[in-house]
Formats: sequence, C-alpha cells, structure tokens
Amino acid sequence: MKDFMSVGTIGKTHGLKGEVKVFSLTDSLERFKKLKNVYIDGEIRKVEGCKLQADKAILKIEGIDTIEQAETYRNKYLMVKREDAVKLTEGSYYVADLLDCAVFEEGSDEELGKVFDVLNTPGNDVYWVKGKEELLIPVLKNIVVSVDINKHIIIIKPVKEWQE
Repeated sequence: MKDFMSVGTIGKTHGLKGEVKVFSLTDSLERFKKLKNVYIDGEIRKVEGCKLQADKAILKIEGIDTIEQAETYRNKYLMVKREDAVKLTEGSYYVADLLDCAVFEEGSDEELGKVFDVLNTPGNDVYWVKGKEELLIPVLKNIVVSVDINKHIIIIKPVKEWQE
C-alpha cells in the first residue's frame, strides 16, 4: 500500500497572494477545511487557509506568496500521509489501493486483467479493467464477490452472468 495519498491537483492561481485552485480527488470538498499540512513533491507545507467553491477548494499554502510562485505549482499533486487520510467505512476502498488489482471470475484462475481506473458514475462506481480485452465492471454487490487489497485481488461473478 502507498504511504501517501493524492487528495487534489493544483490548478490555476486565485487572486494576487499566491492562493491556488485545487481540484479534489476525494469524495468531499469539506475534507480540505480540515487539512493542516500537505506534501507537494515530497515536501511538507502548512495549509494557511481554505475557501470552498462549488467544485474546487481555494488554498493558501505556506511558501506560495505570489502569482508567479503559484504558477510553478500548477498540475502538481497535493498528498497526505496515509495515516492522515480520511478513514473509510467498511467495504470502502481508496482508489489508489484498487489500481493494479488483478481481477478474476469466481471459480477461475484466469486473470481478466488489472484495474486501470475507477470511474465514478451517479449510480455506482465502475472498475475499468485492462487485460486481453477491456472490461467495465459495475461495482455492485451482486457482481463484485470480494476485494482483497492486501493480496491485490478482486473476484467477480462470471461476466456472462451479468453482462448484456
């Protein structure tokens, strides 16, 4: 498992004092109000202020005091230590932990592929699996049988049972 988790990416500057727009990679923007420190390129930085907009957070980060400085951080990831990440409910997983998990059909030893990405849709998440063929697997209890993050294995019902 990864020691650091990405919580956002820095976008454009905001204002004249080095504030940056941050696009969330988490389920909740409210999470940014609680951030005290973030890591950017492995360097710890104090979060000095936070404002929320409809779809992004505006952060004032220690050491970024001008538009020019803020511009150099564009497209960089904001990271937190795993132990500082939001605690998940049982049966929920961090996307970072699901990526590269091998996917197998129940009762089969043949790998269908590995999780390439997790797509968020209004009804449910979808595992995008790349292997011999690409598969989009709805994350539903009647399709996903088990997820073992420690072994990096996901077991699903046979595709023929739920696809179509």
